[in-house]
Formats: sequence, structure tokens, C-alpha cells
Amino acid sequence: MTPDRFFNLMLLLASRDAATTQELASALGVSLRTITRDLNWLRDAGLPVTAHRGRLGGVTMLPGSGFDLTRLTPGERDHLSLTGLDEKQRAELDASAESRRALAKIVAVQPRRVHELLPLTDVVHVDSRPWRQARASGTTPASLIGALRQGRRLRIEYDSTRASRPRDLVVDPYGLFAKAGTWYLVADCARVPRMYRLERITTWKEIDRPRRIREDQTLATVAAALIDQWEHNHAIEVSATIDQTQIERAQRIFGQRLVLDDHEDSATGHKVTIRFLHLEDVRALLPFGSAITVHGPAEARAHLRDLATDLAYHYAPSPTS
Repeated sequence: MTPDRFFNLMLLLASRDAATTQELASALGVSLRTITRDLNWLRDAGLPVTAHRGRLGGVTMLPGSGFDLTRLTPGERDHLSLTGLDEKQRAELDASAESRRALAKIVAVQPRRVHELLPLTDVVHVDSRPWRQARASGTTPASLIGALRQGRRLRIEYDSTRASRPRDLVVDPYGLFAKAGTWYLVADCARVPRMYRLERITTWKEIDRPRRIREDQTLATVAAALIDQWEHNHAIEVSATIDQTQIERAQRIFGQRLVLDDHEDSATGHKVTIRFLHLEDVRALLPFGSAITVHGPAEARAHLRDLATDLAYHYAPSPTS
């Protein structure tokens, strides 16, 4: 159990007379198996958690047996309620010190046992950053979080890879989203949801108007819809054969956009279909070189040929006099 989930589970048990395992699992966003394992962990740690069957039953904790939430400052409770962040991401939000103090207070009041296990924080370390990630530039999460909590509109200058110059945009922000070690601003632009990489937001300022987000939409629901759109929507499907030695690499890069054809496998290559949002995106295949052979559609082959020709021309030997 992560420290964040431990804290949130204890909050739920302390704030309710009884709760079913399904209610706890839904509130924490985990499976029934996970919540059952967490409750067993609490019992093994010596915390008096009990479960009663029946219509009026549920999981309860004996009064006065949990940790004293008044020991935590409002800021500590607020920061510790952020789940799923590692130490680096907390530091990027300027939340690291608050979180460490809150966790120290929680650990200090847990009962001591003669043969207790080592704390999970001593034997598990999480780093969600991708390998070889370059130092981030642009806007930082900590600089933006205060403005977001004011619930105001923002004017941002966004340096998109698809535009020749940074664009000036007015957005209605939902909040910050951390995915695979990268921070994004999730916002509506002209009522259309978008996800903006913070490192590409060159400048920003608050507009003295409240944000106008769509009704019944939250940061979590909008982010989930955008991820689903990115993973499944596409404008072009490329049929190709990839060398066996490059299959795992391709799956890491393209994720769910790459579909293996189970009936087209050979000793040298594997038939695949790769979905791209735009024709221009097929340039992502260039680093594979001759390890990938694109069969169709014709426009994808033609675009790759043009890109390769330009690259060969760029690196052609200089004429000598």
C-alpha cells in the first residue's frame, strides 16, 4: 500500500461510521482485491479495523484508534491527498516538504511491534520519469498551481511542434495532469478540450475572469477522455512488417496504436498495423530504418520516401572543388 493510499483509506474510515469494501474501492479508485489486501495490511499492522456482515454492516475502525488528523495542518492534509505522485513530482509542485512532514506524523503514531516489518517506504522507491529525460524547460507546475486554484482563465503562449511560431491562446483550465513523467495543462480552448505540455508553454498570465468549463466535467474525466482519444482515434492505418528484434521497441514507442497480426508471423518479421493521427506522424517510423517495411497505404510509403530522400540529401557529401 502506498503512503498516499494509506492516508486516504484512514481518512475514509475515520469519517464514516461504516463503509462497504465496494464503497472504499470506488472512493480510492482501486479493485476489490486491492482494498481487501489493504484492509488486511491495516489489521496486520495492529490497527483495530473490523468488518461486519449484513445490510447495516461494513468496515469500521474503533473510535479513538486511528491517527489524530488534527496533528496535520490544512496544507499537509491537502498535499498528502494527492495520490500517485513520486517525490520528484511532489517537489515540482512545491509539495515535497508538506508531504514529508505529514507522513512523518502518521508514522510516528503507528503502534510499535516487537517483530515489525520494515516500512514500505524503506524498501519501495518510485520514479515515474522516463529514461534519459531531458531537463524540463518552459512553465513549471509549481508556478502555475496558484493561478489554477484561483479558478481563472489563462492566456498562454504555446510553442506547438505543428506550428511555425508560438500561438497565443485563451484557455479555461481544469488543472494539471502528470502522465509518464510529463506535466500537462488540461484546458478547454474555445470549448474544445486540449492537453498542453507545460514545457511548451513559453509564457502565461491570468485573465481577470472566472474559467468557463463544461458542466459535469472534471479534470479526471476530461483527461481520461483525451487519453482515450489519443490512443484510439486515428486518421491513417499503416500496414507494415517489423523485424523480430525491433518488436518490443516498437510496442514501447507506439503502445496501443500498434496491433500485432497473430496470423502473420515469421522468423524474420512480424506483420503489424500502426494507427497514426496524421500522415505527418509516420515520420516516427524513420528511426527504425530498414528494420521496418511499410506496405501501405500508398501515401504513407510516398511520404516516408520523401522524408528519407530529404534526409539523404541533407547528409550528402559536400561537393569538392
